Amino acid sequence: MQKTQHVPVLLEEALEYLNVRPGGVVVDATLGLAGHSSAIARRLGVAGKLICFDRDPQAMELAKARLDEVKVELGEAMPKVVYVPRAFSEAASEIKPGSLDGLLADFGVSSLQLDEAHRGFSFRHDGPLDMRMDTRSGETAEQVVNQEDENELADLIYEFGDERRSRRIARAIVRARPISTTAELAQVISAAAPAMKGDKIHPATKTFQALRIRVNNELGEIESLLESAPSLLKPGGRLVLISFHSLEDRLVKDAFREAGRSKVYEVLTKKPVVAEEQESMRNPRSRSAKMRAAEKI
Repeated sequence: MQKTQHVPVLLEEALEYLNVRPGGVVVDATLGLAGHSSAIARRLGVAGKLICFDRDPQAMELAKARLDEVKVELGEAMPKVVYVPRAFSEAASEIKPGSLDGLLADFGVSSLQLDEAHRGFSFRHDGPLDMRMDTRSGETAEQVVNQEDENELADLIYEFGDERRSRRIARAIVRARPISTTAELAQVISAAAPAMKGDKIHPATKTFQALRIRVNNELGEIESLLESAPSLLKPGGRLVLISFHSLEDRLVKDAFREAGRSKVYEVLTKKPVVAEEQESMRNPRSRSAKMRAAEKI
């Protein structure tokens, strides 16, 4: 397996809004390759506790190795680290109510998932149509593509991908079945809905996003976290969430607005925090990132 280059998005901004202090208890709900967690661990100190969630077994294995390196570096100053190999929607069953000083989530697909062809997340690398973040269970993208009826396919491509040509694409997919690889699917989509003048993204981008969201129930996961977070945070505890597309950001924005009105949170970001130009140049993934933060009242 190739070594994945991982650059955590909005790192300094996330640390600032989390307000990590020595001895605190912080959850990284999307451990990934431990970019954010490594920095959080350095601030928590020996009396602190870092709880790491990730449903991706491959990511968890690599993240543990990276945090072991941080432990060697910090020695006795390393906080206690607890690994939870589950989806962050299960946080309420794993964490004591009112115990957290901070909770961070960086939504969406990770560098590891995009870069590994066998995971099937990207049309840039030909691989099996999998797209599952948790490879131990659940429906694959191949099953969705080959088993959903045409109307259901069109609806999910439109709803989760904001793809205006969803019906044309769904019709082409059904006619081309069976489809088993990312390259096959991208070719079918490109033929049915070729790039138009002025398009800045590949014709398959929105459909791949839609399938990934559907396979992993990504929006349902976020809704569960937003529902449970207020009960897990201490008064003064911080919730910091990083979104990568409008569907995610809308859920966070609406939840924060409602919680602000009902005096559950003080919203700390009147507008979403976005990457500075320098970070966008260094890490293209950060260009679409939007971070919102709130403090439990």
